[in-house]
Amino acid sequence: MARHTIDTDYLLAQLHALLHIPSPTGYTDSVVRHVSEELQRLGLEVELTRRGAIRAVRQGSRRAAARAIVSHVDTLGAQVKMIKANGRLELVPIGHWSARFAEGARATVMAEDKTFRGTILPLKASGHTFNEEVDTAPVGWPHVELRIDDHTRSQEDTLKLGIDVGDTVAIDPQPEFLDNGFIVSRHLDDKAGVAVMLATIEALEREKSVTPVDTHWLFTIAEEVGVGAASILTPEVASMVAVDNGTSAPGQNSAEFGVTVAMADQTGPFDYHLTRKLVRLCREEDIRFQKDVFRYYRSDSASAVVAGHDVRTALVTFGVDASHGWERIHIHALRSLAELLSAYAVSPLEIERDMKLRGGLEGFTSQPAVEAGLGFEGEGA
Repeated sequence: MARHTIDTDYLLAQLHALLHIPSPTGYTDSVVRHVSEELQRLGLEVELTRRGAIRAVRQGSRRAAARAIVSHVDTLGAQVKMIKANGRLELVPIGHWSARFAEGARATVMAEDKTFRGTILPLKASGHTFNEEVDTAPVGWPHVELRIDDHTRSQEDTLKLGIDVGDTVAIDPQPEFLDNGFIVSRHLDDKAGVAVMLATIEALEREKSVTPVDTHWLFTIAEEVGVGAASILTPEVASMVAVDNGTSAPGQNSAEFGVTVAMADQTGPFDYHLTRKLVRLCREEDIRFQKDVFRYYRSDSASAVVAGHDVRTALVTFGVDASHGWERIHIHALRSLAELLSAYAVSPLEIERDMKLRGGLEGFTSQPAVEAGLGFEGEGA
C-alpha cells in the first residue's frame, strides 16, 4: 500500500508542543523556530522568507511539476485597541472569531519587553452587581475587555506597566488530550495541520520513501488574516494541497473521523483533477473520507490563487467541531489525513503536461462527462 504507517505518538507530541507556543498572526517567530528545528532534525533543509514562512523541499526524482503541501502556524488572537480609563484593555480580534468565545479566556499580553497575564471578561461580569443584565448583555468585541492581573486601576497605571496600544494578545489554548482519542483545545486550526504534516514527513523519512517529483513542505504565517501562501510558491510547483480544519457543524458533511476532502470553498471549486486524485487515493488505500463544500471559508490555497499563482489546488481537512471556538477533533482524523498525504507524496505524476508552465493542447486534461458526449444541448453545445 502507498499509505505509510503514521507514528501517532509523535504526531500527538508535536501537537502538544505546538499548542503551547503562542503564535497569533504577527507573533510567530517562536513557532517558526520550533517547526524549522524539527524539520532539520528530520533531515530536511529549511529556507525562510523574510518574515518567516517556511519552505522545506524533499527531493524527488524530478524538480519540475513539484508538489506543495501547506499548513499555517499562525492562530487567532487579539490586539490592544485602547487602554480604558479603568486600566483595562479594549481589544480587536486577530483573524475572524466571535467575542462569544473570547469571554472567559485566559490570555497573555505581549508588551514590548514583558508579558502580562489576564482574563477577557464581558463589561458586565458580576452577577452580584448586574443581576440579570449579565445574561442580556450583547455579544461583540466592543462588549468585552481584558482585565490585567497586576496593580492597575487607571489608564496611567496600565501605561506605567509598559502595556500600550497595538500589543499582541495570545489566547490560552487549554488543551485536553482524552484517552478515547478526542482532543479539545483552542488553536487546533491549524496547529493540528502542522502536526499532521510533520508526522507525514517523519513517516516518509523513516521508510526512506522515494517520490516522483520534489515535494515542497510549506508552513505559512498569516493565513488567519487572508495572506497565507500568497508569496511562498516557486514556479516549479504545479499543484498544492492545503491542510486545514473542516467544519463539523449542522449543514456540513465534515466529520471528526477520517479525511474530509473539500470540493469548494467561498472562492469557488478546487482543481477538478487534483481533488479527484485525492478521493481516488482514499478509496484505493482504504482511508475513510467524506466530501464537503464550505460557504464561509478560505485557506492557503485561496490566497495562492488570488495572488496569481497558476497551480492546481486542493484542500484536505480534519473535521473540527466548533471551529474558531472551543475546537474538538479526534486522532482518527489526524492519522487518516497523514496517511493520505503520505500516499499522495509517493503517487505517480499523472499529468505530464504539468512539467511545463505553458503548452498546447497536446496532453491537456479532459473531463469525462463532456468527452463522452454528455454536454449541454442547444446553441453553442
